[in-house]
Amino acid sequence: MSLNVYLSGEIHTDWRDQIIEGSAGLNVTFNSPVTDHGASDDCGVAILGEEPNKFWHDRKGAQINAIRTRKGIEEADVVVVRFGEKYKQWNAAFDAGYAAALGKSLIILHGDDHQHALKEVDAAALAVAQEPHQVVDILRYVLQGTLPA
Repeated sequence: MSLNVYLSGEIHTDWRDQIIEGSAGLNVTFNSPVTDHGASDDCGVAILGEEPNKFWHDRKGAQINAIRTRKGIEEADVVVVRFGEKYKQWNAAFDAGYAAALGKSLIILHGDDHQHALKEVDAAALAVAQEPHQVVDILRYVLQGTLPA
């Protein structure tokens, strides 16, 4: 068995690297949104032309980023969505909802501080983890049927 895993959510910590490195040796392919914050914010105007209005600036970027996000989520077997401590990631909540609507296996990753705010998102998930290594343990269990040592 193999898994295609889409890693969505906050881009300010190395949680993706921890999951990818921890999954070495597992039959897993990872995809994610563009994690260069500046590129993600400015791709629309860099490609399609400047916008004097911030709303249209952001909209151009969001629509171009959505091409990658939709493809990644639609092709994923498992979608992992990380909610970080520093910012409110409304886009991550949208990705979680989109994945749930598509019937994707959904793993949510966040700390205790977000339990109440994310209760509906958590309820749609098949697992709610607090640490990246727990996501790795889930992937290992799903693929190999082995528990953490």
